[in-house]
Amino acid sequence: MFKGILIDKDDSGYRATLQEINDDQLPEGNVTVRVAYSTLNFKDGLAITGSSPVVRKFPMVPGIDLAGTVETSDHPDYKAGDQVVLNGWGVGEGHWGGLAQKARLNGDWLIPLPKEFTAAQAMAIGTAGYTAMLSILALEHNGVTPDQGEVLVTGANGGVGSFAIALLSKLGYRVVASTGRTSEHDYLKQLGASEIIDRATLSAPGKPLAKERWAGVIDSVGSHTLANACASTKANGTVAACGLAQGMDFPASVAPFILRGVTLAGINSVTQPKARRVLAWNRLAKDLDFALLPLISHEIALSEAIDAAPRLLAGQLRGRVVVDVNR
Repeated sequence: MFKGILIDKDDSGYRATLQEINDDQLPEGNVTVRVAYSTLNFKDGLAITGSSPVVRKFPMVPGIDLAGTVETSDHPDYKAGDQVVLNGWGVGEGHWGGLAQKARLNGDWLIPLPKEFTAAQAMAIGTAGYTAMLSILALEHNGVTPDQGEVLVTGANGGVGSFAIALLSKLGYRVVASTGRTSEHDYLKQLGASEIIDRATLSAPGKPLAKERWAGVIDSVGSHTLANACASTKANGTVAACGLAQGMDFPASVAPFILRGVTLAGINSVTQPKARRVLAWNRLAKDLDFALLPLISHEIALSEAIDAAPRLLAGQLRGRVVVDVNR
């Protein structure tokens, strides 16, 4: 038996409860992991509360991230005792995820936990930091360098935004953070933001082209914010789009792309090839200031995760929520 959050839906309604689960209830997979830490992401908040139909089968254990130790393995790359980490691959949506003390998974979804990280540190980073790193790799791939000018980070107070600021700043970029929470200015400055702008300057309908300002953009917001970011990106700059906090729509024109040669790079953090995942985590080990992790993240117990979910969706929790599944 092990503890986990189980989401169910039947004639009596939709509910998420913390309960004791039998090992024989675990789904199919060739690696069983004793989970040490998971996280509470925006998608997990939607799953737990039922605010959006992200769960595709029931019952479901939420949790799109996990880090822990291999307990048993029929996969050639892993053996009992190996430290592993997972981001994405539909866990917590179509396959049981990390908000439980055990997970049974397809070993192809795992990568070895880099030796620089503890399991708790890896989950403080989680999908948010991993996505931020994938976004930076896209900027670098398209030749965006610190000497070309400012990089805009939207949704700056969220997990992706927080890590994007910290990483870009350490890499030498001048970072401008967009946020709607003026109370968080000191936090964003501590992460490395050079300037902070009000998200209202980007979130309303704008012009097809605006004054050139950004050498690059990391956007986790979408909708009008993404459209305006593209409109004000410099010639041959790159916009990495990795989120939809404002909306899934993209009310833009082709003008920035055909008149300025702007590149819009989509960031998929769910199904990256293993080599790309390993590269991103190795870069995180090298380029992230670990001293910032306590500033960006805070830890809760598994028993607190259900109550924390609606507060996360309401924007009442800053940065990353790490879940100790063993308390």
